[in-house]
Amino acid sequence: MNDIAQLHRMNIGIGFRANSLRGGEMAEPIDPFLGVDHAWMSAATFPPHPHAGFSAVSYLFLDSETGVHNQDSLGTRNHIQPGGLHWTAAGGGVVHEEVPAEAGKTVHMLQIFVNLAVERQGAEAFALSLEAQDVPVVHRPGVKVRVPLGAFGDVRSPLLPPTEVCLLDISLDEGAELSVPVPAGHAAFVMPIFGVVDIDGREFDANTPRLPVFTARAASHAVKLQAKQGSAKAVLFSGAPLRQPVHWRGSIAMASPEALAARIAAYQRGEFGSL
Repeated sequence: MNDIAQLHRMNIGIGFRANSLRGGEMAEPIDPFLGVDHAWMSAATFPPHPHAGFSAVSYLFLDSETGVHNQDSLGTRNHIQPGGLHWTAAGGGVVHEEVPAEAGKTVHMLQIFVNLAVERQGAEAFALSLEAQDVPVVHRPGVKVRVPLGAFGDVRSPLLPPTEVCLLDISLDEGAELSVPVPAGHAAFVMPIFGVVDIDGREFDANTPRLPVFTARAASHAVKLQAKQGSAKAVLFSGAPLRQPVHWRGSIAMASPEALAARIAAYQRGEFGSL
């Protein structure tokens, strides 16, 4: 464990709250991720909005009370079910919207922002989806691991996204433990979702605003998780850092101020399309 990242509580209106994580000017220490929101959404919160320069990924937990209606200016219209994942590679620009599928019910989800390599930031936008029943699952004694992105052991997600990352949804019974390999050159971090998780010998509680970060190493290593005080859930994220600058404005993030200004101007000209 190399660092401790801080989560920030975020509330937008009465229908959205989240524990929010953001990387710095080079996305450090969570590069290639730009940010993650562990979110609860019970009402339409975000009007149609632009994305460019990165991928917007939505993963719904199995305990979500309802799904999400997703649409974008590419013509995508789909329902993300609990346990499913949708990946919008914004590239040069797309307009996007997500709303709860049923009024009065709460979506429990991760909103994940994954950077694109600079040479892909102007590419044509596209979308990928993975249905809940198609997410690979690994069972170990007292442990269940869902693999919506990347791989665990000899099991691999069928999705091939433009930035290679791993997302493991790990459920632990009390007393159970799991060792997760992290490849050489990959950074990793673990976000507790509920309960208390012992991570490499230190306790992290889903109700406290901090999580452990493991910077990329020259050699592969393993992250050890254990539930000592009742059952627990955590999500492990990993990927190879892109090590490129990040310039944000709203929901657009590019690798240079010039590229950011150009994408904002393109959106204002209507080049991202509409819903």
